[in-house]
Amino acid sequence: MKFVDTILKKLFPGNGETYTHKENFSQADGEAVEIQNWMASEEGKSIFEMIYKNYHLQKTGEEITPEMLVFRSPYANGIAILYDLPLKTKTFSQLFFAFGQRIVDLGYERVSLDRTIQEKDPGVNVTEKQYLKPKATFNADQTDQLFGNVAIEKVSVNHQPQMIKILVTVYSDRLYTKARSFDAFIEAIFNPQ
Repeated sequence: MKFVDTILKKLFPGNGETYTHKENFSQADGEAVEIQNWMASEEGKSIFEMIYKNYHLQKTGEEITPEMLVFRSPYANGIAILYDLPLKTKTFSQLFFAFGQRIVDLGYERVSLDRTIQEKDPGVNVTEKQYLKPKATFNADQTDQLFGNVAIEKVSVNHQPQMIKILVTVYSDRLYTKARSFDAFIEAIFNPQ
């Protein structure tokens, strides 16, 4: 009977009930090349420059578009870029994957790429997430944690982009080197060598 109850609940959900589905997905080879091309294009460079400038303006308290939030703590730091003009839906998706590529280029490996779909009143929330870790070093006394673990999330509500969040968490373990600063992380992803 539990099976029948589950189906009935999906067909006739009660008030306040949510349905959540999580799945792994992958980027097709062609899409990865498109992201690389977009990052090298004038539009891609311009978007990265604008966000980098907005990061510094936000730190001084200026009102900026698109709005950014900065998170700071001893073990986790991050930024959130809120969806607004001049960003477009396609650009927002490209930016999500471009951030992941920039972090891979820093010596990270993408360990997961997943999507969570949550249906609840009044609509559908979709969160796409990339999780990246520094490449393991097995011949050293300590593993270089670079900047720490990185999670990138792109959140949409009712098919409308809302924000991209990048969160860096550091290891506080003697098996890992001391993490590089969050400011150095920002410089590295916005001004690659």
